[in-house]
Amino acid sequence: MSAPPDVKPARESAVRERGGLRVAVQKLGTALSNMVLPNIGAFIAWGLITALFIEAGWITLIGESFFGREPADGYGFVETFGGWGAGDGGGIVGPMITYLLPILIGYTGGRMLYDDNLRGGVVGAIATMGAVTGADVPMFLGAMVMGPLAGWSMKKLDALWADRIRPGFEMLVNNFSAGIWGMLLAIVGFVAAGPFVAAFSRVAGNVVDFLVENSLLPLTSIFVEPAKILFLNNAINHGIFTPLGTTQSEATGQSILFLVEANPGPGLGLLMAFMVFGTGMAKASAPGAALIHFVGGIHEIYFPYVLMKPRLILAMIAGGMTGVATNLLFDSGLRAPAAPGSIIAVILQAPGSSLLGVILSVVLSAVVTFLVAAVLLRLGKDGSDDLAGATASMEQMKGKRSSVAGMLTGEGGVATRTGTIQSIVFACDAGMGSSAMGASVLRRKIRAAGHDDVTVVNKAISSLTDDVDLVVTHRDLTDRARQRTPSALHVSVDDFMASPRYDEVVELVDRSRAGGAEAVAEAQPAPSPTVPADEQPVPTAGAPSSSGILALDSIRLEGVARTHSEAITEAGRLLVAAGAVPEAYVESMHEREESVSTHMGNGLAIPHGTNEAKGLIERTAISFVRYPQGLDWNGKETEFVIGIAGAGDDHLEVLQQVAGVFLDQDQIARLRAATTPEEVQALLDRG
Repeated sequence: MSAPPDVKPARESAVRERGGLRVAVQKLGTALSNMVLPNIGAFIAWGLITALFIEAGWITLIGESFFGREPADGYGFVETFGGWGAGDGGGIVGPMITYLLPILIGYTGGRMLYDDNLRGGVVGAIATMGAVTGADVPMFLGAMVMGPLAGWSMKKLDALWADRIRPGFEMLVNNFSAGIWGMLLAIVGFVAAGPFVAAFSRVAGNVVDFLVENSLLPLTSIFVEPAKILFLNNAINHGIFTPLGTTQSEATGQSILFLVEANPGPGLGLLMAFMVFGTGMAKASAPGAALIHFVGGIHEIYFPYVLMKPRLILAMIAGGMTGVATNLLFDSGLRAPAAPGSIIAVILQAPGSSLLGVILSVVLSAVVTFLVAAVLLRLGKDGSDDLAGATASMEQMKGKRSSVAGMLTGEGGVATRTGTIQSIVFACDAGMGSSAMGASVLRRKIRAAGHDDVTVVNKAISSLTDDVDLVVTHRDLTDRARQRTPSALHVSVDDFMASPRYDEVVELVDRSRAGGAEAVAEAQPAPSPTVPADEQPVPTAGAPSSSGILALDSIRLEGVARTHSEAITEAGRLLVAAGAVPEAYVESMHEREESVSTHMGNGLAIPHGTNEAKGLIERTAISFVRYPQGLDWNGKETEFVIGIAGAGDDHLEVLQQVAGVFLDQDQIARLRAATTPEEVQALLDRG
């Protein structure tokens, strides 16, 4: 039942507001992280110099531990370079954190806000210098304010006299305007921004100290871990923890804040749980993802696994809290940000006195996450094991999804575009069964309408390229297809065999040929005029028959299954018995069904494996099972089940023939009345 008119708009408005807030926070986080990330190399250099050359650094620790050389015995260049002992008041550690790092951030922010113009970067650096000298704390937050402000304002000022400068005076005006405006902003930074940010930093530091002293810091994981999955990780780490942690590290020699978000332990524990208790593609991909995450430091790799099963956020929170609590217990932290969040970077940035606590925080957080995730994964399948779909959701939240104007959707009417439609792709998850059948049905309608030059092919979504005119998918896959082909029109269908949307596609092709298509709001690239012939199976005299890939032993006229899940297993076991696939392929058939139904309409279902499982297929084969008593296939009556294992394109011709059979009620009646496997094989050959 639809919501009352006064309730539904309010609910949609609330959804938009939540989405708008998330997008706004993501944009702010992206802006902050974009100022820090290009300069992470400088932060790492400062961290390594600090770790090696300060009085309590690795060089003096090794000298004292192995050679009995106390810091008081003198370390020459180490003291001078590190700014302690004989070099007290000098060295490089202090100037780097006080001047170099904030000015680099201010320069990057100014350049970013002036459309990557060096002019904005120079003025941003000048303005940041004012803030740096106006406070007694590292001015990272001040740099994040003054740099972008300088770049943006300089851009606006330049626009005022852009076309009013006399020839020959451009350099004079540009240099003096940048110098004068930079001077004014430096004064503002010194007088206002520096003291304000210093006060804010002290308040934030006091809050952190309060949380640490009262052992409440682990509670931050309740907010940090869900925010990471919503792709706010860079906003949190580089926009909040890096500036505060760097200030704390300068004062105490290390900071626990560098490990609140960047600890690789929870992500490792989650992926290990999928290695042991996961299923299908999620389980198969977990080892590689774990290596990329733990060693490479790319934490985003595990986000889709949580999006796929949102309850796993509880495991991430538990692991994150464990890691923070361990560091609190051992009074451990890092000298500088671990970027990326790799175990290698974490160990390199850990002081000798914190090494044990840091390693334990990683190990224990991984163990706790693993145990909690294992329990949650064992609670049972919930039909949400769609890793590719979860990845698409992640990309959407990340803000990288393409916007498409003038498209066809399953919810609305037909949208039109400028230009003749020449190429149509019917796409499904594996490009093996559903899309081949649907493409065959649609191709017949397109040919019947007299459009012999329009190509209609089937592909896996992962193989889509943005050079086609129109893409047809099941409604549950349309969003993923749009991300692969943002310039194409899209049609969503529910019934592969007899969808009324096919007639709308034919009408759309007719209108595009007649010149009646209206331009969409955004111009779209011209479509590719043709699709290679080898991608479109066309019936020929030498086309494979069903008898070539449908063995008589793979035809069962009296299926024993009572549920659609049992029917998938029954059809899959026939493929295994035929020597076409291993037992693992049957599991991938179930995984594919959980993603998108393989029910085609007209009483037919064609279960098959996922696109990733194609490598398991030893040879192309299909199986046929008839259920005279009928099956309930997620609310749809089903009488015929055809299992598919397509290694190449041989099965596509047979599926075209099958489509022809199931579009003809007389042929369906003959299949229903068949008494021998030979009759079934002959009927499918004649389709």
